[in-house]
Amino acid sequence: EMGLLQSRALSWAPLLLLFSFQLLVTYAWRFQEEEEWNDQKQIAVYLPPTLEFAVYTFNQQSKDWYAYKLVRVLDSWKEQVGDHMTFSMNLQLGRTMCGKFEDDIDNCPFQESPELNNTRTCFFTIGIEPWRTRFDLWNKTCSGGHS
Repeated sequence: EMGLLQSRALSWAPLLLLFSFQLLVTYAWRFQEEEEWNDQKQIAVYLPPTLEFAVYTFNQQSKDWYAYKLVRVLDSWKEQVGDHMTFSMNLQLGRTMCGKFEDDIDNCPFQESPELNNTRTCFFTIGIEPWRTRFDLWNKTCSGGHS
């Protein structure tokens, strides 16, 4: 009778192993899904103020009297290094009809003259510490338009 019990137990072993593996894969998949959701949530929360900081910094450093504002985000991604978050962004900025020190640049129209190149493409890398509301410009490289 002992031999019969052992053979039955052994026949269940592959099924238990398969079931355990299935649970592990499901858990890993759900964990990855949750990580991606948390990542998307962080991007939704922190990308807009990071974009605002990038455009503000661009205008502060620009020698142009006119303000630029965001036309579109060409590409962006987030990296997490310890407590620090880093956003790298490729942005298209458009020259507006407003001076860069005016209050309401968001509602200012873009300059629309075909003979002037009024758009710039800039790559920014910005480190952020959300709990301190701190933004640091680590890299800015631009092409096209005015300086």
